[in-house]
Amino acid sequence: MNSAHSLWQRLRQNSSTLALGQTFTYYAAFVALGLTTASMGPTLLGLAAQTGSTVAAISFLFTARSFGYMLGSFGGGRVLDRLPVHQTIALAVLLIALSLAAIPFVPLLWLLILVVFVIGLTEAIVDVGANTLIVWVHRERVAPYMNGLHLFFAVGGLISPLLIAQAIQVTGDFRAGYFLLAVLVLPIAVLFFPLPNPQPLVTHAERARARPDYLLVALVALFFFLVAGAEISYAGWISTYVVKMNLADEATAAYVTAAFWGAFMVGRLASIPLAARLRPRVIILVDLLLAAAGIGILIALPTSWLALWSGTFLFGLGIASAFPTILTFTGRHMTITASVTGLFFAGASSGNLMMPTFIGQLFERVSPVSLLWVIGVMAVLALGMFGIILTYLKKHAAQ
Repeated sequence: MNSAHSLWQRLRQNSSTLALGQTFTYYAAFVALGLTTASMGPTLLGLAAQTGSTVAAISFLFTARSFGYMLGSFGGGRVLDRLPVHQTIALAVLLIALSLAAIPFVPLLWLLILVVFVIGLTEAIVDVGANTLIVWVHRERVAPYMNGLHLFFAVGGLISPLLIAQAIQVTGDFRAGYFLLAVLVLPIAVLFFPLPNPQPLVTHAERARARPDYLLVALVALFFFLVAGAEISYAGWISTYVVKMNLADEATAAYVTAAFWGAFMVGRLASIPLAARLRPRVIILVDLLLAAAGIGILIALPTSWLALWSGTFLFGLGIASAFPTILTFTGRHMTITASVTGLFFAGASSGNLMMPTFIGQLFERVSPVSLLWVIGVMAVLALGMFGIILTYLKKHAAQ
């Protein structure tokens, strides 16, 4: 009896150690995602000069990345449901590192668009994969681990503009920043290759029999469209906004982007203990209200230095945990497979595809302040969409 108990304890310990190693690797992958995602905003003007493009034309980099991300979300979920997930993610991270290293050498806009498209495609595979795997590993205890995963995205998002700002100040050029990012991302690919793959929540046969609630999937995808579109638009354009509004030079503007990601990181860090104490719907509601308040301050005082920093902090703090918390919230109402996660992320990538490019066209044709108005409208619409999701779930539960 004692030997059986001892064997059970060893099995539990081994299982716990494996889960810890898997979780650490997923967190590292999300640092890589943050490093990559936050890199483009502070370098937009430099990339425009490198390729001889206008601000409106360079905004199509957002389109390319998001189109790649959308294709990766649609196809990546199905691929990850069928192939060894850790090895597939490892190859995706490797491609991200190589693409980052290539960016400083690309002199033509169309070729840069192609490189950024590849980055978006591979980012989606990493994003969908890690979000699905963290659920498979931790199952019903996933909430704090999910928020922790997205915290590390914010860590990468904070480090990236700081590195780029330092590269600009030390070398006078942003290109060295991309080399540093590539060096940081490359070792993360190695972490995935030896990891054993976790067991899915459902088998292939169970997945074939189970039909997800596609209306709920569509509603959540629309919510992701609004939240992700607002988040990436602000992170991508705030640096250019600061320069074009003559609030600061490029190096200082990169620090404003870093301030957004710093607040974003604080928000996701705070969400980890909150996820264990508060209902997801409460966290999401508070998140959206804070984000709307931050944008409201910026709209009211678009040329104020104090409003810029305080509004940026509030928006970053508020928008931070809405994304992972809605994933946890939805996981309580349906089975999460890689394919379902892929559909959610297709909604997010559609927001990333359309909104930054739309804002880029308004930036020169109307005013840089259009950035704030578009994101403000999206924050209000996200509040409304969350209300619709709650109403649908209430009616569905009553049936």
